[in-house]
Amino acid sequence: MPLTSPAEADRPHVKYERLIERTHGVGPIPTAVAHPCDTSSLQGVVEAAHAGMIDPILVGPSAKIRAAAEGCGVDVAEYQVVDAPHSDAAAAGAVELVRAGKAELIMKGSLHTDELLRAVTAKDTGLRTQRRISHVFIMDVPTYPEPLFITDAAVNIFPDLEAKRDIVQNAIDLHLGLGLGEPRVAILSAVETVTTKIPGTTDAACLCKMADRGQITGGILDGPLALDNAISEEAAQIKGIRSPVAGRAQILVVPDLEAGNMLAKNLTFLANADAAGIVLGARVPVILTSRADNLRARMASCAVAVLYAAARRQTLAVPAE
Repeated sequence: MPLTSPAEADRPHVKYERLIERTHGVGPIPTAVAHPCDTSSLQGVVEAAHAGMIDPILVGPSAKIRAAAEGCGVDVAEYQVVDAPHSDAAAAGAVELVRAGKAELIMKGSLHTDELLRAVTAKDTGLRTQRRISHVFIMDVPTYPEPLFITDAAVNIFPDLEAKRDIVQNAIDLHLGLGLGEPRVAILSAVETVTTKIPGTTDAACLCKMADRGQITGGILDGPLALDNAISEEAAQIKGIRSPVAGRAQILVVPDLEAGNMLAKNLTFLANADAAGIVLGARVPVILTSRADNLRARMASCAVAVLYAAARRQTLAVPAE
């Protein structure tokens, strides 16, 4: 289900607009915001709340939160503030709100990503599941007709095959949960042929076979594919690659974090793309924004998490047959 109609194709970032529009009437979803102690993170929280997407619970040093609010002209009096002495305590407090059933989402404030994820993945007090956690960038690229998922570019540095299986499944589940249909998944490498000289190509072949055997479900996989063959039908035709994925990929699975991070930032800074970010695989989605994100990207990150949380809630409400 494409998010861009022909009439909208010349409007930059319309795909994010459509995602945000779809949250109308879905929320607000209770959201624990960890350490929102600077103006950019706090403004994003308040805008998402005013849009009816989230019902924020602000966790962090209350004096710093209120100082940041005063500095940017934001009124946080209408929101619950849970005092925590520092960023580590704020992360732990946000996780505890989820464990207590008081929040269905976690949102990163002005603390470091590793501080938040350390609390999320804590063995005894965190939100771990049997699934490996991973990050997905939902890119709004003005020159590409659909939202482009890139994974994993922020959490798993050098994932092995088992971790990649979870990375792929997390991204597929998100695509389905957003109502975008069965995704076309490209496992990226530098070449299109399998060679032991490039380990990522053998991982790609294994992942495709895992999908054939039902170890990965819900998507159509192909790989290894070079980036041009994954997103350009012309490039795929020139190389003689015939598959339902080549040239039309919706999810790009990168071989490691460095490749994914450079790809996402390349699109952001050279192709005028926006990058919404979410972490999956924990008991609840984690909205992972960057200090460099503009307000549109922060809103889109919230929209993605809200839509996915609502879809998960609906799935859990359906009794097993």
